[in-house]
This record gives sequence, structure tokens and C-alpha cells, in this order.
Amino acid sequence: MKETDAIFEQLGQVHAQAKTDPTVLRLSLDAKAGVKVGPYSRHGKTRAHLHAADHDFKPDEILTPFGIFLPDLDEVHFYMTPSTVTADFIVDCLRAFWDLFRRTFPHVTTLLINLDNGPECHSRRSQFMARLVRFADAYGLTIRLAYYPPYYSKYNPIERVWGVLEQHWNGDLLDSRHTVLRLAASMTWKGVNPFVNLVTKAYQTGVHLSKQAMSALEKRLIRLPALPKWFIEIVPRSG
Repeated sequence: MKETDAIFEQLGQVHAQAKTDPTVLRLSLDAKAGVKVGPYSRHGKTRAHLHAADHDFKPDEILTPFGIFLPDLDEVHFYMTPSTVTADFIVDCLRAFWDLFRRTFPHVTTLLINLDNGPECHSRRSQFMARLVRFADAYGLTIRLAYYPPYYSKYNPIERVWGVLEQHWNGDLLDSRHTVLRLAASMTWKGVNPFVNLVTKAYQTGVHLSKQAMSALEKRLIRLPALPKWFIEIVPRSG
């Protein structure tokens, strides 16, 4: 069996298990391309008469949307940042989500997280893995990472959400931070508006563990033997 076929077979198994197990909550995570904030044409249609700039001069800022989507519950959470989407940013968003909503899921003991193997969240990214281990220990949660293979990230459920967001605001001028946040909040997914958050913290790029520290960290990572890059489990330390 080709590796890609094996990955999708395993994905199907873990998703089906999560759907029937009330102790498992499935999350789909990814970032969208940064949005230039300014009077720029987005080539969409709107009933309002708008004047867009002829050229893309230096934008006022660039906001990058990051999403946490709950595919089995059709719930969307957006985190907009003017900073860089780093491993620390991703886990900070995950912690912020869980801090606010964990009481909604009192029976959940495991988070099943779908991702692609992007540079800041792939399974060999030492800072990402280190932050997830600390997250698992802090909340007593088992973390299961289930990655989509290269060129197939479009199957990650959050990608469908990005398509709806793009259609929703394409005819509007995203000429201010307020407009970006307002339009994101007015989008609907299955008739429900997303939760929208602005993250203003500045994140440092290039943070990583030493080879020695990563070697020690690997002892906390349970990798699926046949597909070690694609399926990882982190079990919290007891006590």
C-alpha cells in the first residue's frame, strides 16, 4: 500500500472513532494567507459602490487568519494576528480556545487535531512538539495529532471554512483592522457565526530546541510505527 493511501486509511479510522467517542474532541487547525489591510480590490462583487486602489501600495498592516474548526460540531473559531504564525502562536491559540470552552466539554479527555505538515506545526518541529507536551501536562489531556499528507491539505476540514470566508468578504474593501474583524464575525458556517479573536502579541521566529532536548522530548511522543511522521500521541504525565 502506498504511504498516502495508508495515511488516509488511518485518518478514516481515527475520525470515525472520534465521532462515536464522547471523550474525544476533533479539531481542524490551519492558517490562511495573510490579508492586506487597505483599500485594495479583491475582485469580488458587492451591492455597494466602492472605490478601490489601482495598485497595491504598502498595506497598513497584514492580518493572518488562523482557524480552529470543530468539524463534528460545525463550530468555527478565528484568531487574527498582525504577527507571524509560529509554533508558539498556534499552541497559544489552542490554549486560549481550551481555557474558554473546556467547561463546554466536561467529558473530553483527548483532543484529536488535524493539521497539514506546515513548517511551524510539522511533527519534527521541536518547539511545536515541546509546547504541545506542556499543554497536555497542564490540562491533563491526551493529544493526538493526525496529519494530512503533502498536496492533500485541501482535505483538512478547515480549508472549506476558508473558502466560505473568502466568498463572504471578497466584494468588500478590507480597509481597516476593524473591518476585517467585523466581516469575519459576520460570516456564517451552517447558519452560525464564528468566534473571532484578535491576537496582538508579537511572536519570535526561529525558536527551537537543541538536538539533546529534542531527543529527550521524543520519549514523550508516541509515534505510530508504520506512519511515524503522520500520527503522534502525547499522553499527559499523571500527577
